[in-house]
Amino acid sequence: MSDHDELLNLSLADAARRVRARELSPVDLVRAALARIRATDDGLRAYITVFEEQALQVAKAAEIMASAGHDLGPLHGIPIALKDNIALRATRTTAGSKVLGDWLPDADATIATRLRQAGAIFIGKTNMHEFAWGGTSANPHYGAVRNPWNRERFPAGSSGGSGVAVAARTCFAAIGTDTGGSIRLPSAINGVAGIRPTYGRVSNHGIIPLAWSMDTAGPMARTVEDCALMFGAMAGHDPKDPTTAARPCADYLAGLGDGVRGLRIGVVPGYFFQHLQPPVHDAVQAALDTFEKLGARRVDVEIENIHGNISAQLTIESAEPSTYHQRWLRERPQDYGDDVRTLLEVGELLLATHYLQAQRYRTLLRNEFIAAFREVDVFVCPTLPFTATPIGATTVVIDNGIEEDMLSAIMQFTGVASLTGLPAMSVPCGFDNDDLPIGMQLIGRPFDEATLFRMGHAYQGATDFHSRAPSL
Repeated sequence: MSDHDELLNLSLADAARRVRARELSPVDLVRAALARIRATDDGLRAYITVFEEQALQVAKAAEIMASAGHDLGPLHGIPIALKDNIALRATRTTAGSKVLGDWLPDADATIATRLRQAGAIFIGKTNMHEFAWGGTSANPHYGAVRNPWNRERFPAGSSGGSGVAVAARTCFAAIGTDTGGSIRLPSAINGVAGIRPTYGRVSNHGIIPLAWSMDTAGPMARTVEDCALMFGAMAGHDPKDPTTAARPCADYLAGLGDGVRGLRIGVVPGYFFQHLQPPVHDAVQAALDTFEKLGARRVDVEIENIHGNISAQLTIESAEPSTYHQRWLRERPQDYGDDVRTLLEVGELLLATHYLQAQRYRTLLRNEFIAAFREVDVFVCPTLPFTATPIGATTVVIDNGIEEDMLSAIMQFTGVASLTGLPAMSVPCGFDNDDLPIGMQLIGRPFDEATLFRMGHAYQGATDFHSRAPSL
């Protein structure tokens, strides 16, 4: 193992502790990450832009400040990546598109400002599905992102580049955005942890929207502890974003080691364990068994109207993007990839009655989950019902040999949290027979991300799936 490999195999939390104790240099961390990017990214296409010179300059400044006893914060000197729909001042931010191929924002997104203030070093902007409208990250403008566990398989999306960058150890964490599952899906497919926060917990100011009423941003990292550390730096009310909640954040690290004894885990048996590939079923069931061995208790719950969630999800996630893109779609249709242009055109065909009925369904489903939280503390289900499919596939076989549309199948479980605005985290829980990662999803009460971190951390303390790395 090279010195670079040894550094990059550290968790973010370990690396941060060692930098702050002056046992590690931010310059060494950045150089190691850049070397890994140079060695792997031609094949993975995880990045659209890499800030080689800039990251090294910032790392040198961070090293000087650390040696002088000046602590910037919990992420001091740590190289992280940003999805390329998150604005950085005077820095090309494309949203994975040709339409914004030369856009230079005049200000940082709020979460970028907060991460800088916590000491993070931005090493690059990650590749993504164009304008975040899709689940494959097969980008026609910047190249298809490839899964590091098998480069012939897809990395999911739309934050596919962020998931791959973390799994490939080219950064210590990355930020993704999530509308219908775009943090959780690539987290599961690439074998990392990632959290979609409660809607309104994290600012969207300075982030190119997909669907305003569901968009949010969150961290993706190799461990749950790393996600909690990142989340504490970026969450909270933002006066520039009126959708953010004016309520205090928890100390997300404080209860991380409290374990799960006494927690009630909700399962919807008629939905959560139906229509799954067998390895996914077995891995998530084994994860539930692990939680029970750790002292948690399973509670079967009925959510009467859960089966309508995919239709409502696709309706809202079609109508709102088409509204945002309406002018560009008329003026520059040729600049969109075929798949995204088609989805945007279809979104314009929806009736107002379709959209309003989908919004009414959201309220119904949220109320049913809120009522169920009187009986349980968290829900557990698969993150998605299948493992990574071949790049370019538009259909997937889940059971009975029947091919079905990839876009709707991929949202079977992630759409639940997206529609209800609840926090949800994907955690690695196994591998299939082809050594492709499997993820489970934890869904929590509104603004109770701390319990998700506590549960995920306990699970990772009892298993080693998160510690495995792809061979590159």
